[in-house]
Amino acid sequence: MSDYATITASTFRQVSLSERTVAAASRVLAGQRCGFRPYLAFVGPAVVASIAYMDPGNFATNIQAGAKYGYTLLWVVLLANVIAMLFQALSAKLGIVTGRNLAEMCREQFPLPVVSAMWIISEVAAMATDLAEFLGGAIGCSLLFGMPLLYGMIVTGVVVYGILMFERFGFRPVELVIGSLVAVIALCYLIEMFIAPADWRSAAVDLVLPEIADGDALLLAVGIIGATVMPHAVYMHSGLTRARIPARDESEKRRVVRISNTEVMVALAIAGMVNIAMVIMASSAFHAGHPEVADIETAYHTLTPLLGIAASGVFLVSLIASGVSSSVVATQAGQMIMQGFVGFRIPIWARRLITMLPAFIVVGLGAAATSALVISQVVLSIALPLPMVALLMFTRRTDIMGQFANGRLTNVAAILGTIVVLSLNVLLILQTFGVTIPGLSTAG
Repeated sequence: MSDYATITASTFRQVSLSERTVAAASRVLAGQRCGFRPYLAFVGPAVVASIAYMDPGNFATNIQAGAKYGYTLLWVVLLANVIAMLFQALSAKLGIVTGRNLAEMCREQFPLPVVSAMWIISEVAAMATDLAEFLGGAIGCSLLFGMPLLYGMIVTGVVVYGILMFERFGFRPVELVIGSLVAVIALCYLIEMFIAPADWRSAAVDLVLPEIADGDALLLAVGIIGATVMPHAVYMHSGLTRARIPARDESEKRRVVRISNTEVMVALAIAGMVNIAMVIMASSAFHAGHPEVADIETAYHTLTPLLGIAASGVFLVSLIASGVSSSVVATQAGQMIMQGFVGFRIPIWARRLITMLPAFIVVGLGAAATSALVISQVVLSIALPLPMVALLMFTRRTDIMGQFANGRLTNVAAILGTIVVLSLNVLLILQTFGVTIPGLSTAG
């Protein structure tokens, strides 16, 4: 049994919260605890990863999708969420079974030129990720407190850095902070659903009926996938699970994998419902009378006269919670990716500074913040196939995963998910270079 499982009652209060969590989980694996509450010790990795699926990039793409196309792109949100569930579960399984994260596995299994290319692309994706997260939090602070965007960026940076300092106390405090912010976001959109009128029948139809009206809709579809299935979350989940709960044998590993799969499904189902709620809210509020709404600032100012100050205030609170929490996770993921690919870390303040710079440059150049958010999500979607393919390659190999290697159905589903992402990216690239795509015409 793990040493943590032998902690006595007299010393229990003297150990850290993270150690208590590991001890509780170890007792569950040893069959010493029953009931629901002890299983909460396993909850954390998927909740942290899920914040990547509710980040400000989602706000930007979902607002544009709902305002311009109504409910017609809801099917993309649902599809992206299903793909996300599968690949996050595979990433978690890789970490649990091998004790290594995806970036470390790439360094071990691939030639140096491939590893170098993947690291560079992953770093670009990490910067695009943090651009979205950081700008989103800054925009929210700026609008809610009436301060210049630059000051909002500074406030967001300080708050994010403060949360990152909790890492010195282990994994559990950060998980609890992120989990609390996820709850805030979900609650905010639950409130929005009661405020914004929605055509639930039309929403239900468009949730399962694929349609891409034109080239702009294609761009948004790729952006939604990039904002939902995010490269850094795929990398990070394996790192969050690789040594979190010690498993003594294959039987305990199987049990941890099973619990992890359940957590992934619940956490990402909540994230998916939040994304669907974002599109429904934007469609209900803007599509009929204000389809031109294309950015977060305009959405906020338009919401106030349409639905009242409460709706716009709740919207901003959710945006700030999203920006702060997802920026924390993006910084952690960047550290994990760098350490996995090249074997070294840099101080967290340096990492935070490096990933903040693109956002300051965007604002300094006077670029539209929400447009930058949408483009950053497209960059993420183009970078996404690399970790997806690598993860599929590793988790299907019995020499790496043993009895935990993917079954045939899982492999087929993962291959189809990867093909969907690659296909949308190819269509987007062709459109960008002026190639005419049958059935699509760029909206004027």
